[in-house]
Amino acid sequence: MPKHLLEGTDVTKSPLARHPVGTGPYRFKEWKTGQKIVLVHNPDYFEGRPYLDGRVMRVIPDMATMFLELRARGIDQMGLTPLQYTRQTETRYFRTHFRKYRYLSFSYTYLGFNLQNPMFADRRVRQALAHAVNKEELIDGILLGLGREATGPFKPGTWQYNPDVKRYPYDPQRALQLLAEAGWRDTDGDGILDRNGQRFEFELLANQGNEVRAKTAEIVQRRLAELGISVKIRVIEWAAFIKEFINKRRFDAVILGWTIPMDPDLHDVWHSSKTGPSELNFISYRNDEVDALLEKGRGTFDRAERKRCYDRIQEILAEDQPYIFLYVPDALPIFNARIRGIDPAPIGIGHNVIRWYVPKEEQKYVMAQ
Repeated sequence: MPKHLLEGTDVTKSPLARHPVGTGPYRFKEWKTGQKIVLVHNPDYFEGRPYLDGRVMRVIPDMATMFLELRARGIDQMGLTPLQYTRQTETRYFRTHFRKYRYLSFSYTYLGFNLQNPMFADRRVRQALAHAVNKEELIDGILLGLGREATGPFKPGTWQYNPDVKRYPYDPQRALQLLAEAGWRDTDGDGILDRNGQRFEFELLANQGNEVRAKTAEIVQRRLAELGISVKIRVIEWAAFIKEFINKRRFDAVILGWTIPMDPDLHDVWHSSKTGPSELNFISYRNDEVDALLEKGRGTFDRAERKRCYDRIQEILAEDQPYIFLYVPDALPIFNARIRGIDPAPIGIGHNVIRWYVPKEEQKYVMAQ
């Protein structure tokens, strides 16, 4: 954050929120809401001027529409769905005009509970639902095997990942046992669990245009129905999904995902001070030990100390199950073959973005400063 532009101001109301200033390889030029963001090269970037003059990031909420744009070569890059990666791009046309890549993404998909809802207040209920969801079924059936089980908020194989947390294998009988301990039984024989006259039924939200999440919701719905839990799926357009439901806490449960940053600081998503309107701890999770560990972990440069903090946080989250951590999908980026210099690495595909280029004879666009 530039001190000379923000000192003495309300950072949350700064015009920089819509016109950011930074030190990266590209500079902000234009943002048309719902349409595109335009970046131009930074000639003063410390590693040298990027080869590409600029980048245009278009907003296309629907994956099918985006794929049609890719096929028509109206866009040069997108992330494919598993079905698009394994089948729809396995043609001579795509092999000729595009290049595909695959690696474990820095992201995860989860089922999150609104912890202000009394139905989900008991940890045993959340643990039961974790046992009721077959993660391998999701990975094999929806991701087509292109992903791994998620056990917490970090990517497997990174230094901050804790492989030794509590796991919840698919076990419907254990799920029913935990639900019974929490008071949920089918007392009237209608096939739906109930407690004190209340049926176990809730609404599960997913965002429009994301086929993978919609299918995930359907499989979760089917598995919970087998236990006697009625789930209604509601798919909502993205802007309304965030503004009217997530930010206003008008939901029972959601299927969503997070991108995992390079630094493991989880403060904004899990700290109890971040449960206000429009803040990222929208499930209203509160745990004093997690709060203290988050503060300690972000307050030291000692990696061993940070590792201890984040290992313990993962243990607590695995026990509390405020999310059911579902899967870490493979990243499946595809690029127009005219873009050269792409060099996949464990850190991801964009680590050398300043060295991407297009040969002069294949250039299509002119980027004005």
